[in-house]
Parts: sequence; C-alpha cells; structure tokens
Amino acid sequence: MPALETAKTIIRLAQEKKGKQIVLMDISKLSSFADYFVIISGDSTIQIKAIADHIIDELHIQDIFARNKEGMDNANWVLLDYIDVVVHIFNNETRGFYGLERLWADAGIEFISEETE
Repeated sequence: MPALETAKTIIRLAQEKKGKQIVLMDISKLSSFADYFVIISGDSTIQIKAIADHIIDELHIQDIFARNKEGMDNANWVLLDYIDVVVHIFNNETRGFYGLERLWADAGIEFISEETE
C-alpha cells in the first residue's frame, strides 16, 4: 500500500476511536526516514491505547506491520513506525510539550480534525 494511502487509513482508524486534533504532515522533502507523520490526540491513556491497538490490529489484517512500537506502557506518547508513515498518539500535555507541528513547521500540514471536545 502506498504511504499516503496507509496514512489515510490510519487517520480513518483513529477517527473510529474518536482520536482528536488529527494532523497529517508530509515530511518527505525534509526527512529520509519517513514520508508522513500522522499526529493524533487522545483524552486518556485508555483512549490512546485503544487508538493504537485499533490501528495495529486493523493494519495487521491488511498485512501491514509496525516496524517499531514505543510508549504502549505509559501511553502518554505512543509511536508506531510503519516505515514510510510514523504515527504519534499523544495526550494533550505531552503533545503541547514536544510540539512536533512546530519542530516540523516546514512540512506540508493538513489538519484533518480540529475537535477538542
């Protein structure tokens, strides 16, 4: 599956679990390690884990496997590395602290969802 299609599938899966403030960042011109970041916020560690598990499980069905998974234990920041697409699932405080959108400000950014409720 092409990277953009994978990213859009991840976004849809995150939305199914009520992920918020979803952002798709095209980092292909800035990075050699991935083409896209998908950044998602969750309201609680339970929701963050649910989003991550849903993405992992549904992509697994399509024979797409994460090369690396980090942060599943404390779930303040879960990182799923699908090689060309890196998924970041944050709680609001951690997302604000690390500010990936600011760090990668030169990337093409598409706000998928600005929900904060």
